Amino acid sequence: MKSVVCFGDSNTYGYNPADGDRFPESVRWTCLLQELLGDGYKVIEEGLNGRTTVFEDPCDDWKKGIDYIKGILCTHRPVDYLVIMLGTNDMKTVFNASAEEISAGLNEIVQRSEKVMDLKQGYVPKILIVSPPEISLDILSGPFAGSFNEAAVEKSRHLSEYYKKVADKHGCGFVDAKLHIRPSAEDGLHLDAQGHKGLAELIAKSIKEL
Repeated sequence: MKSVVCFGDSNTYGYNPADGDRFPESVRWTCLLQELLGDGYKVIEEGLNGRTTVFEDPCDDWKKGIDYIKGILCTHRPVDYLVIMLGTNDMKTVFNASAEEISAGLNEIVQRSEKVMDLKQGYVPKILIVSPPEISLDILSGPFAGSFNEAAVEKSRHLSEYYKKVADKHGCGFVDAKLHIRPSAEDGLHLDAQGHKGLAELIAKSIKEL
């Protein structure tokens, strides 16, 4: 059986933009991915609300993905596939990070993943980098307006250009999610049920092509 670790933020956790709760397994893209891949795969959910690549949130100092990735991978090894979808929270106003700086954080996570897996399990899993859906202008009138501004919306439209370079550098698979799905109108940030379905189908296809 092949294992698939899905490492991400609230859209991997399954945050429901309608009420702030967690979507049930029947809706979450990770669980739908399990159904699409079938019994030959085991999909492991590792989503955390507010997770960044390398930036430390002044209110929550335990959200940096770089601090977690080695432990998570070693917990679940052997790992055959690693799906990384991060970067949305890096665009918060408080970090003032450019798309290039965010992609540098992603690069660090990929490097750390490769090194620890090569050391601990003797081979590097196939890595799929997913550039997240763009942030829509609905963010400016939604519940997260205090955390994101128009600059974040603009950065989210160009992040994939930098993520593709990271994927090419490391020989990873790559998906630009914004070309296929959009965030909900409720908050301009999180996926609704249809978005989760679309993302599951997209990632299932991409994993089979790796």
